[in-house]
Amino acid sequence: MAGHKASHRKVETDNLVMGFQIAPMIDVVFVIMLFFMVMAGAVKVERELKTQLPGIGTPSLSNEDTPPDEIIVTVEETGVVTLNEEEFDTPENKSLPNFTGTLMKLKQEADSRNAKVMVTIQAEEQARYERVIDVLNAMAKARIGNVTFTVGGEEF
Repeated sequence: MAGHKASHRKVETDNLVMGFQIAPMIDVVFVIMLFFMVMAGAVKVERELKTQLPGIGTPSLSNEDTPPDEIIVTVEETGVVTLNEEEFDTPENKSLPNFTGTLMKLKQEADSRNAKVMVTIQAEEQARYERVIDVLNAMAKARIGNVTFTVGGEEF
């Protein structure tokens, strides 16, 4: 009888077939799915930023060799407005007619040469903001848009 039990055990282990196990495959699929779900959240949406760097790009119809006309406008503490060190109008004159007329002439001349007009406004630290706005209004009338500000030696 003892020999019969030993042979019976051997038969049981030989007949035991594991077959295809689905549980480990489901675990693997869930791990892969979890990986892709986590990585999908980390994907950043890229947006196009259209910029044109200096010296790069297609040449336009304007003359690229023409340097821009650089104008320096100074607004003093007293309200005096100067254009390239030439004084215009009185500090009490809010509309700045002579200054505006000169800007318009400079802009027309630059447009005829296909050049840009670049203006740098140098306002003294104690200059009135209202006077700077008067200068900006004159530039708007002359259709000048390239403006840089400096105050106390710092450029903005």
